[in-house]
Amino acid sequence: MSLSEPFIHRPAGTTLLTLAITLAGALGYMLLPVSPLPQIDFPTIQVTAVLPGASPETMASAVATPLERQFGRIAGVTEMTSTSYLGTTTITLQFDLDRDINAASRDVQAAINAARGRLPPNLPSAPTYRKINPADAPIMLLALTSETHDMPAMYDAASTIIQQKLSQVSGVGYVHIGGGAPPAVRVDLNPTVLNHFGIGLEEVRKALTEANANRPKGEISDDRRSWSINTTDQLLSAKEYEPLIVAYRNGAPVRLEDVAHVSDSVEDLRAAGLFNGKPSVTIVIFRQPGANIIDTVERIYDLLPRLKAQIPAGIDLGLAGDRTQVIRASVEEVQFTLMISVGLVVLVVFLFLRSTAATFIPSIAVPVSLLGTLGVMYLLGFSLDNLSLMALTIATGFVVDDAIVVIENISRHLEEGMSPLAASLQGAREIGFTVLSISVSLVAVFIPILLMGGIVGRLFREFAVTLSVAIGVSMVVSLTATPMMCAALLKPKSEERHGLLYRASERVFDWILAVYEVTLGWVLRHPRFTMLVTISTVGLTVYLYVIVPKGFFPQQDMGRLAGNVLADQGVSFQAMETYVKRFATIVGADPAVESLTAYTGGRNGAANAARMFINLKPTSERTLTADELVGRLRKKCSVVAGANLYTQPIQDLRIGGRSSSSQYQYTLKGDNLRDLNEWTPRLVAELRKLPMIVDVNSDQQNKGLEARLVIDRDAAARLGVTLQTVDDTLYDAFGQRQVSTIYKPLNQYRVVMGVEADFLQNPDSLRHIYVQGENGARIPLNTFYQYVPNNTPLSVNHSGQFPSVTISFNLTPGSSLGEAVEAIDEATNRLGLPETIQGSFQGTAQA
Repeated sequence: MSLSEPFIHRPAGTTLLTLAITLAGALGYMLLPVSPLPQIDFPTIQVTAVLPGASPETMASAVATPLERQFGRIAGVTEMTSTSYLGTTTITLQFDLDRDINAASRDVQAAINAARGRLPPNLPSAPTYRKINPADAPIMLLALTSETHDMPAMYDAASTIIQQKLSQVSGVGYVHIGGGAPPAVRVDLNPTVLNHFGIGLEEVRKALTEANANRPKGEISDDRRSWSINTTDQLLSAKEYEPLIVAYRNGAPVRLEDVAHVSDSVEDLRAAGLFNGKPSVTIVIFRQPGANIIDTVERIYDLLPRLKAQIPAGIDLGLAGDRTQVIRASVEEVQFTLMISVGLVVLVVFLFLRSTAATFIPSIAVPVSLLGTLGVMYLLGFSLDNLSLMALTIATGFVVDDAIVVIENISRHLEEGMSPLAASLQGAREIGFTVLSISVSLVAVFIPILLMGGIVGRLFREFAVTLSVAIGVSMVVSLTATPMMCAALLKPKSEERHGLLYRASERVFDWILAVYEVTLGWVLRHPRFTMLVTISTVGLTVYLYVIVPKGFFPQQDMGRLAGNVLADQGVSFQAMETYVKRFATIVGADPAVESLTAYTGGRNGAANAARMFINLKPTSERTLTADELVGRLRKKCSVVAGANLYTQPIQDLRIGGRSSSSQYQYTLKGDNLRDLNEWTPRLVAELRKLPMIVDVNSDQQNKGLEARLVIDRDAAARLGVTLQTVDDTLYDAFGQRQVSTIYKPLNQYRVVMGVEADFLQNPDSLRHIYVQGENGARIPLNTFYQYVPNNTPLSVNHSGQFPSVTISFNLTPGSSLGEAVEAIDEATNRLGLPETIQGSFQGTAQA
């Protein structure tokens, strides 16, 4: 008795089994999530700490270092990088693939709590963490524009309503608002008038700090009633702050409006955004690692109508980018290819078997096998993605082979005169072990992929498992349903009737068989020549393997570009805003560009950087690929002096946690910044000579302009001035210092203090600043300091607690990543980097 015999004798049960596999697969197909690639995200957490006004060096030493020391003790951390800008530090922690991100986040929170005692006491809030990868492309961009509302109102709507609601959506990891700043009351002081009244900046700050209170007040009651106590202890708008008394001089009050311009404005004046040339606030949505992109975006779309109804009328909430549009199109294209492959397989089977009944059997077996695979994929937690669908497409050829082998062996017995039932029993008994051995041998091919570790193993594991499952399901169908259908549908040889097409094709097959017989005989008579051809083929294969370009993953055209604007390190915000507008005009005028969003300033990063997201027209409406368009935009934007726009096509696969202006990264890590500052420019200059890479740049930002004040400590001590007083006064004047909080029902806003814009133009304004000395004396700041122009870092980077610099680059068209890696290694060896500096490839280049 063979394995197939019970299924041949019980056709009703076998039919029900086949229908069950089909229905289970159809249900799995409807429930399977859709994604571009298998789930391969590294668990990544980003920690952010804010200290407004602090220099990058202060942020790196006082904030980043204590946190990194605690994070370095967490198990499973594979990569830790940090970047410190003016007032902001971000630390990115990447964990092992097998680490649960929720458990990792608990360890991160515990480490933040442990480091709190070593952090500056004046941090406005504790460091926060988010479960996102900053190097990953956003899944969706929204833009707020308005003809009637100003930027503070749009930002307020974005932060108070939209950001809160979107953050609650399952799968969303972080919602960033760019291109603006929260509303605030700004107090722009006139130092000259303050000096006239003999009022110090610290006196004004103290008055502003004490102007707002929001404390419990209690209640009073009698035998019948009770009254809660409330006071007018809050000032909510600029008009209410203007009459605030900051000091008394000669018995008369000096009010805030006498010494300052008070306005309803924003926390940070150095922020701007554009959407298709209009001022806008951009909402950038990142997914949580492990979340399905399609499902997350669909939830956001479901929420958008309610968000539009909740924001003020006159503010337009528009879609500025959707990463899933191309993903859906690519998956649909692969699904269509799968359908074509199934159709072609059935057609080829018909051409060779030349029997409708014989063709019907594999035309049922192939879809059933593929549908059954989809059901198992759902149980395994897989998704419908490009790799799993490619596995099903490839499996089409494998699953039809099993059915053909069974049909051919049964047909052989039919031609010998056996009945269909007897032929099916005999043929299935003979071929059962062969089908099993073929299936096992095919699955064995994928065992190395199943055992492969790291990101490559995780990427192709779903492909290998899907293909193996398809082969297994095909084996089951070929040993059950296929012989059952042969017994029911095939006819004995004596009952077959052939038409004209069969007889014509028979002559063609006879001719092919004769040609094959002749060529086979010639090959067998010339064994030496045959062996020579075989060896030559193997040698040519090895040669082609050596010379073929090598890379990690094929470059994709997703219809979107990410851009980074980098300007001179001494650039002002006003100039940076002009650069962004010029680049946006140039890029937006390109015929292949559909829309673009750009923003700069705020807490976006370095003061000389801006982000840009470019949506391309569909491939049917443009002649260039995304890579080719990057080259064209590079030439067009080269006319802008003082700044560069680096663009790169957004990819589905992005490895590493470091965001950069180009697609690939090479990181230098050293014992000290001095060696990195000396050798990085040399290596960058060397790499720019390589023909296979382009857009070479680094995140080394050590040439910012600094107004360095060399303080005469003896003179300051003699005048009774402490260094703490000097720092506080400078922070009051130039740091956009947040000195008070305005409490409103939906949000909290700040009172921001500083000097008027006319006193922020150049370092000469420092001569107008006075500090308080002994016995309250007013002392000009310039009496005990010397001004020395200097350079200062705009950002300080760490990699694994060590200073680091990352060099980014793109590949030229036709170049491979393997060639670039070898050329960069040769360049570093040729340059002779000192032993204190180590270089390594990061992200995709490392993989």
